[in-house]
Amino acid sequence: MNKRGTKGLNSLFFIALTVVIFGFFYYLYSFKPLIILYLPFLLQGTVATIIISLVSIVLATLLGFGGALGRLSSYVPIRWLATLYVEVIRGTPVLVQLLIWYYGFGNLLSSLGFNPYTIAFQLMTVLQNNSLVPDSFNGFFYGVIGLSFNYGAYLTEVFRSGIESVPRGQSEAALSLGFTPWHTLRRIVLPQAIRLTIPPFTNYFITLIQDSALLSTFAITELEQQTYALAFPQVDANKKLFVFVYGALFYLIICYPLSLLARYLERRMARG
Repeated sequence: MNKRGTKGLNSLFFIALTVVIFGFFYYLYSFKPLIILYLPFLLQGTVATIIISLVSIVLATLLGFGGALGRLSSYVPIRWLATLYVEVIRGTPVLVQLLIWYYGFGNLLSSLGFNPYTIAFQLMTVLQNNSLVPDSFNGFFYGVIGLSFNYGAYLTEVFRSGIESVPRGQSEAALSLGFTPWHTLRRIVLPQAIRLTIPPFTNYFITLIQDSALLSTFAITELEQQTYALAFPQVDANKKLFVFVYGALFYLIICYPLSLLARYLERRMARG
């Protein structure tokens, strides 16, 4: 195809894209009253989703790093336990794991006298802020634990591959110079491994944000739960559809900047 034909196709593409964008904004404008009415509720759900995701990714990072060290351990029992953790978690659906944490471990620990809601309520009472503890705190607690264990297994492999990608000769050279194994890991291996694991780590964080919608199963008022609660009473199918589209936009607003960051980091790592 000659340059003139290519230029013509590009022009048609941008014209079509402009029409689609204009049509989408007109679609949003036609539901302006619903946008204004439901905005505070969806913002509240967005804040809950962000909190759930941040707490979960922090715990998943700790589990993933510990799992990676276990997978690389010279002690066979530790290595087998870490491998079993990774294979079982990655081989079962995340929703099933969340249900096991909530109904299985939750009921078991409750029978032993452990109640996350009661502990959090008493702690916040001391701080004179017990009104901040929601009635569904148990669902939040076990949901976050479930997400953390799930993504910790995936991050275990990310961190393991990052550590193994560092040439073994560098570790051997550091040990020969008198470095301890811990100092070798902290000062030689990890700084290089982290650079390689940032892009996949960011991608998993995006997926975790989306999977946080599964906590709506436990009546957690995160973004998905709020969206469903607002859409379900709608009798008009068009309004019901719009509410779901409106809720999806909030997920896009959260995830798209992270997606851009992941692409940027991937390009930078490829160059460097």
